[in-house]
Amino acid sequence: MQLKRSLFVAMLSLVVAYAAYPYVTLWQLGSAIRRGDAATLHALVNWSKVREGIKEDICDLPPDPSDTSTALPAFGSSFIRGVMANAVDRHVTPEALVAVVGQVAQPAPPMRETASLSHRASATIVSAPAGPPIRGADVHVGWAFFETPTVFSISLTAANQAEPIALQMELKDGRWRVTRVWLPDSLLRQANSRT
Repeated sequence: MQLKRSLFVAMLSLVVAYAAYPYVTLWQLGSAIRRGDAATLHALVNWSKVREGIKEDICDLPPDPSDTSTALPAFGSSFIRGVMANAVDRHVTPEALVAVVGQVAQPAPPMRETASLSHRASATIVSAPAGPPIRGADVHVGWAFFETPTVFSISLTAANQAEPIALQMELKDGRWRVTRVWLPDSLLRQANSRT
Protein backbone atom coordinates (compact mmCIF):
# COMPACT_ATOMS: atom_id res chain seq x y z
CA MET A 1 0.00 0.00 0.00
CA GLN A 2 2.82 2.41 0.86
CA LEU A 3 4.49 1.67 -2.52
CA LYS A 4 1.27 2.47 -4.41
CA ARG A 5 0.85 5.70 -2.51
CA SER A 6 4.48 6.72 -3.16
CA LEU A 7 4.08 5.87 -6.84
CA PHE A 8 0.86 7.92 -7.02
CA VAL A 9 2.53 10.92 -5.33
CA ALA A 10 5.51 10.66 -7.70
CA MET A 11 3.25 10.48 -10.77
CA LEU A 12 1.12 13.38 -9.53
CA SER A 13 4.28 15.43 -8.90
CA LEU A 14 5.46 14.75 -12.47
CA VAL A 15 2.10 15.79 -13.94
CA VAL A 16 2.04 19.01 -11.89
CA ALA A 17 5.66 19.81 -12.82
CA TYR A 18 4.93 19.14 -16.50
CA ALA A 19 1.81 21.36 -16.43
CA ALA A 20 3.65 24.18 -14.61
CA TYR A 21 6.81 24.08 -16.77
CA PRO A 22 5.53 26.23 -19.69
CA TYR A 23 4.16 28.81 -17.22
CA VAL A 24 7.56 28.96 -15.53
CA THR A 25 9.18 29.43 -18.96
CA LEU A 26 6.71 32.22 -19.75
CA TRP A 27 7.56 33.89 -16.43
CA GLN A 28 11.30 33.57 -17.23
CA LEU A 29 10.68 35.13 -20.64
CA GLY A 30 8.87 38.12 -19.13
CA SER A 31 11.52 38.51 -16.47
CA ALA A 32 14.33 38.41 -19.07
CA ILE A 33 12.56 41.09 -21.12
CA ARG A 34 12.13 43.36 -18.09
CA ARG A 35 15.78 42.86 -17.00
CA GLY A 36 17.15 43.29 -20.53
CA ASP A 37 18.76 39.82 -20.43
CA ALA A 38 19.53 39.05 -24.09
CA ALA A 39 21.32 35.77 -23.24
CA THR A 40 18.24 34.34 -21.55
CA LEU A 41 16.04 35.57 -24.40
CA HIS A 42 18.34 33.81 -26.84
CA ALA A 43 17.91 30.57 -24.90
CA LEU A 44 14.11 30.82 -24.54
CA VAL A 45 13.25 31.79 -28.13
CA ASN A 46 14.00 30.02 -31.39
CA TRP A 47 14.73 33.28 -33.18
CA SER A 48 15.16 31.81 -36.67
CA LYS A 49 11.69 30.21 -36.55
CA VAL A 50 10.15 33.38 -35.12
CA ARG A 51 11.74 35.51 -37.89
CA GLU A 52 10.51 33.13 -40.60
CA GLY A 53 6.98 33.28 -39.21
CA ILE A 54 6.97 37.08 -39.12
CA LYS A 55 8.27 37.21 -42.71
CA GLU A 56 5.43 34.91 -43.81
CA ASP A 57 2.89 37.06 -41.99
CA ILE A 58 4.16 40.27 -43.60
CA CYS A 59 4.10 38.66 -47.06
CA ASP A 60 0.56 37.32 -46.46
CA LEU A 61 -0.70 40.62 -45.05
CA PRO A 62 -3.84 41.74 -46.90
CA PRO A 63 -3.59 45.12 -48.60
CA ASP A 64 -4.34 48.11 -46.43
CA PRO A 65 -7.68 49.54 -47.59
CA SER A 66 -6.51 53.08 -46.78
CA ASP A 67 -3.42 52.67 -49.02
CA THR A 68 -4.18 54.37 -52.34
CA SER A 69 -0.79 53.72 -53.93
CA THR A 70 -0.61 51.59 -57.02
CA ALA A 71 0.62 48.01 -56.86
CA LEU A 72 4.25 47.33 -57.71
CA PRO A 73 5.20 45.23 -60.71
CA ALA A 74 6.46 41.69 -59.97
CA PHE A 75 10.13 42.78 -59.85
CA GLY A 76 9.35 45.62 -57.46
CA SER A 77 7.35 43.32 -55.18
CA SER A 78 10.15 40.75 -55.01
CA PHE A 79 12.68 43.52 -54.29
CA ILE A 80 10.53 44.88 -51.46
CA ARG A 81 10.12 41.36 -50.01
CA GLY A 82 13.90 40.94 -50.01
CA VAL A 83 14.38 44.27 -48.24
CA MET A 84 11.65 43.36 -45.74
CA ALA A 85 13.24 39.95 -45.07
CA ASN A 86 16.60 41.60 -44.39
CA ALA A 87 14.96 44.12 -42.05
CA VAL A 88 13.22 41.32 -40.11
CA ASP A 89 16.54 39.43 -39.85
CA ARG A 90 18.26 42.56 -38.49
CA HIS A 91 15.54 43.71 -36.09
CA VAL A 92 14.00 40.51 -34.70
CA THR A 93 16.82 39.55 -32.33
CA PRO A 94 17.19 39.34 -28.55
CA GLU A 95 19.42 42.43 -28.56
CA ALA A 96 16.90 44.45 -30.60
CA LEU A 97 14.07 43.42 -28.28
CA VAL A 98 16.11 44.47 -25.24
CA ALA A 99 16.90 47.81 -26.90
CA VAL A 100 13.25 48.48 -27.80
CA VAL A 101 11.97 47.56 -24.35
CA GLY A 102 14.71 49.69 -22.79
CA GLN A 103 13.62 52.71 -24.85
CA VAL A 104 9.93 52.13 -24.18
CA ALA A 105 10.38 51.57 -20.46
CA GLN A 106 12.30 54.81 -19.88
CA PRO A 107 9.93 57.20 -18.13
CA ALA A 108 9.87 60.73 -19.39
CA PRO A 109 11.58 63.22 -17.10
CA PRO A 110 9.23 64.87 -14.65
CA MET A 111 7.91 68.30 -15.47
CA ARG A 112 8.75 71.07 -13.02
CA GLU A 113 6.19 73.68 -12.31
CA THR A 114 6.42 76.66 -10.03
CA ALA A 115 3.33 77.27 -8.00
CA SER A 116 2.65 80.33 -5.94
CA LEU A 117 1.71 79.38 -2.38
CA SER A 118 1.07 82.91 -1.27
CA HIS A 119 2.04 86.34 -2.50
CA ARG A 120 5.49 85.94 -0.82
CA ALA A 121 6.43 82.30 -1.35
CA SER A 122 6.53 79.85 -4.20
CA ALA A 123 7.44 76.18 -4.45
CA THR A 124 8.63 73.88 -7.19
CA ILE A 125 6.29 70.99 -7.74
CA VAL A 126 7.45 67.90 -9.58
CA SER A 127 4.66 66.16 -11.39
CA ALA A 128 4.42 63.29 -13.80
CA PRO A 129 4.20 64.28 -17.45
CA ALA A 130 0.79 64.29 -19.03
CA GLY A 131 0.11 61.87 -21.83
CA PRO A 132 -0.44 58.20 -22.47
CA PRO A 133 1.06 55.57 -20.19
CA ILE A 134 4.39 54.00 -21.10
CA ARG A 135 3.86 51.55 -23.95
CA GLY A 136 5.03 48.02 -23.38
CA ALA A 137 4.88 48.37 -19.63
CA ASP A 138 1.33 47.06 -19.39
CA VAL A 139 1.28 43.65 -21.10
CA HIS A 140 -0.75 40.81 -19.60
CA VAL A 141 -1.40 37.19 -20.43
CA GLY A 142 -4.93 36.99 -21.81
CA TRP A 143 -4.96 33.19 -21.94
CA ALA A 144 -2.52 30.30 -22.09
CA PHE A 145 -3.21 26.62 -22.73
CA PHE A 146 -1.83 23.37 -24.11
CA GLU A 147 -2.79 22.73 -27.73
CA THR A 148 -1.01 19.38 -27.67
CA PRO A 149 1.32 17.81 -25.10
CA THR A 150 4.26 19.55 -26.83
CA VAL A 151 2.64 22.82 -28.01
CA PHE A 152 1.61 25.65 -25.66
CA SER A 153 -0.19 28.79 -26.90
CA ILE A 154 -0.32 32.20 -25.24
CA SER A 155 -2.26 35.39 -25.98
CA LEU A 156 -0.77 38.66 -24.71
CA THR A 157 -2.83 41.82 -24.41
CA ALA A 158 -1.22 45.25 -24.32
CA ALA A 159 -2.82 48.40 -22.95
CA ASN A 160 -2.79 50.41 -26.20
CA GLN A 161 -3.20 47.54 -28.66
CA ALA A 162 -6.63 46.47 -29.94
CA GLU A 163 -5.47 43.06 -31.18
CA PRO A 164 -3.55 40.58 -29.01
CA ILE A 165 -0.08 39.21 -29.72
CA ALA A 166 -0.07 35.42 -29.90
CA LEU A 167 2.90 33.23 -29.01
CA GLN A 168 3.46 29.54 -29.45
CA MET A 169 5.98 27.52 -27.45
CA GLU A 170 7.11 24.02 -28.32
CA LEU A 171 8.65 21.40 -26.05
CA LYS A 172 11.77 20.02 -27.68
CA ASP A 173 14.74 18.30 -26.07
CA GLY A 174 13.17 18.74 -22.64
CA ARG A 175 12.68 22.51 -22.73
CA TRP A 176 10.00 24.94 -23.83
CA ARG A 177 10.97 27.61 -26.37
CA VAL A 178 8.98 30.25 -28.25
CA THR A 179 8.83 29.14 -31.89
CA ARG A 180 6.14 31.39 -33.36
CA VAL A 181 4.85 34.91 -32.79
CA TRP A 182 1.76 36.33 -34.49
CA LEU A 183 1.79 40.13 -34.39
CA PRO A 184 -1.38 42.17 -34.96
CA ASP A 185 -1.87 43.43 -38.53
CA SER A 186 -1.34 47.02 -37.36
CA LEU A 187 2.16 46.19 -36.05
CA LEU A 188 2.99 44.21 -39.19
CA ARG A 189 1.95 47.15 -41.36
CA GLN A 190 4.14 49.47 -39.28
CA ALA A 191 7.09 47.11 -39.68
CA ASN A 192 6.43 46.74 -43.40
CA SER A 193 6.17 50.51 -43.92
CA ARG A 194 9.58 51.07 -42.26
CA THR A 195 11.38 48.79 -44.74
